[in-house]
Amino acid sequence: MGGIFSKKGPSGFSSWSTAEEVTEGIDGTGLTAIVTGGSSGIGAETSRVLALRGVHVVMAVRNTEAGEHVKQAILTEVPDAKIDVRELDLSSLESVRKFGADYCSSGLPLNILVNNAGLGAAPFKLSKDGIEMQFATNHLGHFLLTELVLETMKRTSRESKVEGRIVNVSSSLHPDGYREGIRFDKINDEAGYNRYYAYAQSKLANLLHTNELTRRLKKEGVILFIPV
Repeated sequence: MGGIFSKKGPSGFSSWSTAEEVTEGIDGTGLTAIVTGGSSGIGAETSRVLALRGVHVVMAVRNTEAGEHVKQAILTEVPDAKIDVRELDLSSLESVRKFGADYCSSGLPLNILVNNAGLGAAPFKLSKDGIEMQFATNHLGHFLLTELVLETMKRTSRESKVEGRIVNVSSSLHPDGYREGIRFDKINDEAGYNRYYAYAQSKLANLLHTNELTRRLKKEGVILFIPV
């Protein structure tokens, strides 16, 4: 084990570093974060460690029952944790719009947005909106969510004087998709569908979204967009 994955980068951490190690000594009290896909995997661990550091965590999950189980597990470890569970189906633009509207009208601030939830190498299927499911969930849902809460993040940053953070969880597989990159005119082409290429395509879209929004926000200096 080890090798390239154990090599430390400029931050002093490696691929083997845990979330607790990376955030050691950080006090997140007073910060609020949305974590998509917080009911399992990376999202659950991200929610746990953010709560451990004092951050008010809003877990945006498709399965609220599973989300509540994770919430209770975190509260067992961190009794004073501030955690909310809210329903969000990223494959449904209607669900994303409802979540965004409800959050923005709740009066809650927003310092951190972790766009984590997603599908991996799934069989061909169309979303409720008639869009290939991996592209709909991994990219379009998060793209729309980011746009909907962006003004709340900007306002929070200006009022708190604390720079916001948007984290897009991408993949090192992003170059390994279709030869032409993103097949904008063939997103729903079932005949030419490859589940692995389609996943890589959605992750490439995440990175392009990150790069462009970073360029646009750089002048404002209120939000830092991070691909991971």
